[in-house]
Amino acid sequence: MSDEEGGGSLYVLTAVLLTPARFPGVLGDDFPEACSLLGVKPAAQGYGLVLGQDEEGARWTVVVDDVSLVAMAIASWDCGMEYDLSPDERSIVVSLAGWPLDLSVAAPGVPEPHDPEQGADGTGRVPLAPPSAEAWGPVQRRMGADQIAREWADWREQVAEDGGAAAAAHPGLARALQEVLAYTQSPPPPGRVRSSFAGEGARTLRADGPGWSLVARTGEAAFVLLDEEPGEVLAVPGDGDPDLGLPELAELLTALDRIAVRPA
Repeated sequence: MSDEEGGGSLYVLTAVLLTPARFPGVLGDDFPEACSLLGVKPAAQGYGLVLGQDEEGARWTVVVDDVSLVAMAIASWDCGMEYDLSPDERSIVVSLAGWPLDLSVAAPGVPEPHDPEQGADGTGRVPLAPPSAEAWGPVQRRMGADQIAREWADWREQVAEDGGAAAAAHPGLARALQEVLAYTQSPPPPGRVRSSFAGEGARTLRADGPGWSLVARTGEAAFVLLDEEPGEVLAVPGDGDPDLGLPELAELLTALDRIAVRPA
């Protein structure tokens, strides 16, 4: 694709959606926070993020407002089909140096991927970069929850076998569930609670808040990850807690799905 702002061509490697219902967890707890990190307004229809390299091999993330085109490309790639993603120059919102995600691919015939000089995109910002795998914090916690959502069957079996962490009496878990319940009574910012199709009438739920992430499947189970518990997956008890005002898990998930943002 031709990048009018960058003044050259971009060899597209991949693309992701940035919408209230679907955005990379590395960018934030909700859609407005993700948009803020990239310096764009949280437009209701969202954006597409096109990641690629220029002729010099430099990494670029191009934000476009043609969401349908990017969604079509992603759907085609997921089905193993070729799709030439070439957004119209008029759809480009901003071109940002670097990639926010870790990519293992590179464009053929150009130098190895590298960041352009700081300020090359005209923003004066440090180039975007994927999060460190060496630390544990909000980004890694959200990425962990995203991974569980993608690999639900494996994680469900693994946690069932080892029982998960000692979750029932964990104060962090109780705090997270109380905040989840509060979401059902006073809806949070767009994208903080998301629901996606999981087959056979079930929904996959993702919710985030300060210091916690929840991933669940309606009719099955729910797990919580906490900033304060690096790498731990806490299984949510199914019987609720009347002392804390928490309903049974199935009831909580039904209420959460009711207020969640869903893909168009």
